[in-house]
Amino acid sequence: MDFKNDIGYRKETLKKLLYNIQKNEDLIVKALYDDFKKPEFEAVLTETNYVISELKDTIKNINSWAKPKRVLPSILNFPSSDYIYKEPYGNVLVIAPWNYPFQLALCPLIAAVAAGNRVVLKPSELTPHTSSIIAKLIEKTFHISHVEVFEGGVEVSNKLLAERWDYIFFTGSVSVGKIIAKAAAENLTPVTLELGGKNPCVIDETANLKLAAKRIVWGKFINAGQTCIAPDYILIQKNMKVNFISFLMEEIVNAYGKKIDKSPDFARIINTKNWVRLDQMIEREKVIFGGETNHDKLYISPTLIEEPSLDSPVMKEEIFGPILPILTYETEAEIHNVISKYEKPLAFYIFSENKSFTKKLISNYAFGGGCINDTVVHFSNKRLPFGGVGHSGIGAYHGQMSFDTFSHHKAIVKKGNWLDLPMRYAPYKDKLTSIKRILDWI
Repeated sequence: MDFKNDIGYRKETLKKLLYNIQKNEDLIVKALYDDFKKPEFEAVLTETNYVISELKDTIKNINSWAKPKRVLPSILNFPSSDYIYKEPYGNVLVIAPWNYPFQLALCPLIAAVAAGNRVVLKPSELTPHTSSIIAKLIEKTFHISHVEVFEGGVEVSNKLLAERWDYIFFTGSVSVGKIIAKAAAENLTPVTLELGGKNPCVIDETANLKLAAKRIVWGKFINAGQTCIAPDYILIQKNMKVNFISFLMEEIVNAYGKKIDKSPDFARIINTKNWVRLDQMIEREKVIFGGETNHDKLYISPTLIEEPSLDSPVMKEEIFGPILPILTYETEAEIHNVISKYEKPLAFYIFSENKSFTKKLISNYAFGGGCINDTVVHFSNKRLPFGGVGHSGIGAYHGQMSFDTFSHHKAIVKKGNWLDLPMRYAPYKDKLTSIKRILDWI
């Protein structure tokens, strides 16, 4: 077994993984429902089908991705042929989150395997049904010396982080991301950190409010708002607020019905700790829609909050739940006062038909990625990098960029022997002027 150098072996194991996932897709969907009542449609769209698509794309392209890439040589090295070789880092640790526990565990693992690494996967202990089925799938697919799963809680993560790794890939909160980065720094281990932040959604007077409301409701409340790229708060032009709120309310009812707690299309909060955190955010706020909660069922309805203080709990941290604050602005300076209060977000959304306005916002603010006139969907394009900046993350992946993330890019110059220019060799007397002319020319 030579998974480092044998691309054929990597491809065959990925094909086997694809077969096992497709064969057990119903069980995976059931596990996701058992963990936090994730609707079947969302489980297939955002979890199993996404992973299957990623697998197919990787299997199709692995040979071309792994092939050494020839690049234009420098004239200073004439005659030569220059290449970039991609080699695996070695032993890779992938720590997955609970909110998309199948997709965000399997996609990094697929890329790491495709790039030729040995992988240890730590799935989330907060989704035990999904973690269990992941462990069984990996055991059926891979030799234990190639890919291994370690289930368990924080104590397992701490033990794994105490080991030396060649690469660490983590998806989760900013606070835990700092712990990961600190542990990795002990051995100068490179990391990818996919974190989060307070993602703004700016709406101006040129926006199609009804369509904006429909797209925001879907992007915000899918997975019960437990999505790192969900809109975290709305910033809408003041004179548009009343109409927009009415459209939001209408679209929430259209999506989930009047008795949302009975809807099969709305997930639940992952555990009691997160439910309590979200429930406390709603206290003392002006709730204009929703606000219904049920501790026993870990249910919080889609909730709209009007004009919260920037110092309130709901505006101090990433919400990560079905609560949507709505703030207003009249000038671009007021937009800046709100957005600049927070660290660089993972996502940024703009609803506008004003090209100069959207261009200005994209240019003025740093963020991981985003959409104009939609939410969340940039995640679905494998040709776009997905990742954060600053506190919202380090590094990016998806598609070929996932393969490259788990590969060291090694520079190689193959020098010809039929000519050896004397310019670079000592003694250097009278050569400086000539070499500067050459450098200026190239």
